[in-house]
Amino acid sequence: MKVNPRRGPEVHTVTDAPLPMSEDIGHRQRRYLVSMGIRTVCFVAAVLTAAAGAPTWCVGLLVVGALFLPYISVVVANGGREPTASASFTPAAEDREQKPISGQRPEIGS
Repeated sequence: MKVNPRRGPEVHTVTDAPLPMSEDIGHRQRRYLVSMGIRTVCFVAAVLTAAAGAPTWCVGLLVVGALFLPYISVVVANGGREPTASASFTPAAEDREQKPISGQRPEIGS
């Protein structure tokens, strides 16, 4: 534990702790499975709309979705743990130090 002579010991909060690895992996697996489900729906819908004689742009849009979703899903799932913002306590007003202003202030009308 670091001790700051002015403020005392550094305080850590429980909200600073990252999620357990098992929860992180489970979350990424669920995201991947949902996107693969959407990809499967796109593929089946592309086949059914093509057989039904739907416009080419509609079939093409579904095929593009079925082709590119696996790449996007893998990149997102393998992204690893994302950093989260930690909670911080703002010190009391008397503890804060103002930084001095460097240089001259601009004057109006000069």
